[in-house]
Amino acid sequence: MSTMDTRVYGGDDGHWAGPSPGRVYVSLMGGPLDGQLYDVTGWSGQEREVGALLITDRGLFGPGGRAFYRPSATDPGGPFLWDSDTP
Repeated sequence: MSTMDTRVYGGDDGHWAGPSPGRVYVSLMGGPLDGQLYDVTGWSGQEREVGALLITDRGLFGPGGRAFYRPSATDPGGPFLWDSDTP
């Protein structure tokens, strides 16, 4: 699957939305949002080090639950890896 065929998290009210030119994305790997892209355009290096807590109904806690994704310790500029789910 090419990047242009990949769904962007939160894009277009949950409908299929591909990446937009001029935006910066990280891949989400593992967990309930595996394979989606996450828009980090304008994020500082410090914000990217923290990662993201993303709302999803596909996680362990169902609708309203959240999945925590953060960068790999060995590749902080790479994809965000699934860490855990939380209510």
